[in-house]
Amino acid sequence: MITRLALGLLVLPIILTITEQAVHNHRPSGEKEKAEDGAYSPRDHHHGEGEDHDNAFDHEAILGSKKEAEEFDKLKPEEAKKRLTILLEKMDRNQDGSIDKKELYSWILRSFRSISKEESKERFKDSDINGDGVVTWEEYKKEEYGMDEGEGVPKDEDDSEMLEEDRYLFVAADVSKDDLLDSKEFLSFSHPEEDDAMNPHVLAQILKEKDKDNDGELSFQEYIGDRGKDKDKDWLVEEKERFDTDLDKNGDNSMNREEILAWIIPSNEEIAEDEVTHLFQGADEDANEILSFTEVLNNHDLFVGSEATDYGNQLHKLHKLDEL
Repeated sequence: MITRLALGLLVLPIILTITEQAVHNHRPSGEKEKAEDGAYSPRDHHHGEGEDHDNAFDHEAILGSKKEAEEFDKLKPEEAKKRLTILLEKMDRNQDGSIDKKELYSWILRSFRSISKEESKERFKDSDINGDGVVTWEEYKKEEYGMDEGEGVPKDEDDSEMLEEDRYLFVAADVSKDDLLDSKEFLSFSHPEEDDAMNPHVLAQILKEKDKDNDGELSFQEYIGDRGKDKDKDWLVEEKERFDTDLDKNGDNSMNREEILAWIIPSNEEIAEDEVTHLFQGADEDANEILSFTEVLNNHDLFVGSEATDYGNQLHKLHKLDEL
């Protein structure tokens, strides 16, 4: 039987290794990370299934804060249940003592917005290198890509593509048109899915730069644009497959306005729906499509963490390492 002391000694090297790797990655999990199906990873990119399921994502979707989710992992189960009960009373909009799917869906979208603000605040602080309360494009490039002032294109191809897409969003979020982002504008830039006002500006910016025949859509060649220069056949084949499979959703050989926006701006609605389904599958014990407070509390480790949950997660990680 592994004691807590032994577990701590075993886990410490793992934590140190992860920390050393993390300091080189400025981009928060789920944000600004390249994904094959879009410009940015969806919020649940690392959510996973089965044994690889990311419980932290479930907890953040309920608590609306990564920091608070980490705090819950240190609570006694009894205290975690007590605090979860308070959340359930807030979640229960019609005050019938249970949670339906609409209430849970609305709560999760609210949580996503809260997490976006939390993430944006941290990233704004990091990106505002000179501390003057605004972020310039040069500051952002230096913080996110390690690029010096005046440096045009990153060496890495994925970074080069992401930089182009970031620029679309930066310009669209710059409401004051001074090529500076204050904290409010930075939230729209870093989490455009939370600001519907971003959509027309992002679309206009992309069409202006890529829509050569002015038909309001993007062909594959327009989508590739200047990025296709000097690329080998394998790269073009991969991009064409991505275009056909992931971006051109209606299969008409071009990206319409909705498909262009889906490429650049991820949507939280579908992710929230999937999370509702997942939580109901794990907690709706009588399968009546309603979660009683008792059902949620009986499965509190699915909704929020606790000391016991965190301990189990560490054991699972050690078991996975033993299999390597």
